Amino acid sequence: MGGRPDGMRRAAAPLLLALTALLWSSGGLAIKQIAWSPMTITGLRSGLAALVLAAFLGGRALRLPGRIGLLGAAAYAAMLCSNVAATKLTTAANAILLAYTAPIYVALAAPRLLGEPTRRADWLMVAACLGGMALFFLDRLGPGGLAGNLLAVGTGLSYAAFTLCMRAERDADPLAVAFLGHCLTFLAGLPFLLASAPPPSGAWPWLLHLGVAQQGLSLLLYAWCIRRLGALQAILIMTLEPILNPVWVALGYGELPGPFALAGGCVVLAAVTGRALAGTRA
Repeated sequence: MGGRPDGMRRAAAPLLLALTALLWSSGGLAIKQIAWSPMTITGLRSGLAALVLAAFLGGRALRLPGRIGLLGAAAYAAMLCSNVAATKLTTAANAILLAYTAPIYVALAAPRLLGEPTRRADWLMVAACLGGMALFFLDRLGPGGLAGNLLAVGTGLSYAAFTLCMRAERDADPLAVAFLGHCLTFLAGLPFLLASAPPPSGAWPWLLHLGVAQQGLSLLLYAWCIRRLGALQAILIMTLEPILNPVWVALGYGELPGPFALAGGCVVLAAVTGRALAGTRA
């Protein structure tokens, strides 16, 4: 009898992690639907997400991490801001798949910053991802699209910096660091919020979804699921996010990625997922 709840939790974890990936993948469509500036959207989204996380964390939310944890929170905030801006300026497919190149920068920086070796499989992933990234910039892009692509690369760099900080300070609470990152993002977006006109009434469901579900609840689900799943299962499930994100935008907003971006996304996704699977088997 005592083992039954644990078995039920293990059975529920894959479904809940798939729900997490689904929530994360919905961000592109929601951002496209809101006629607000990127910093206004991300500021309000993070304010709402911080409230959800604070309700769960309680007193843990008030414990400041160490210096490296603070850097991780700043990197997390940069990731949130650059992702929303990139999604506004370029296609959702470009924004999510260029951000998905974060493992490149982790592989390049880990030997020097963490003393973790970069193996042959890492270099193969880096080469494949760089080739895939180049394809994104072969599509015809206006000035805004080019800026959006560069911001999406910045999202990947920011996420890599957050990952490196979490590896360097293993005792830091990732949820508490994410909470602090959302607080920093809210403060960065506050001047834009105060200067902006109220959003149309039709935008509020999207804004609430972004803050409460797509960020706040999804982070809680992810933290719960990742402790109950093997690495291989988690990796495979979470590839749903970069796959579904452009699908929702294509269906709900009519935006399609260019042919080179589509090819580049396939290369990046295959390289990152393949390297993660190889590492799991090892």
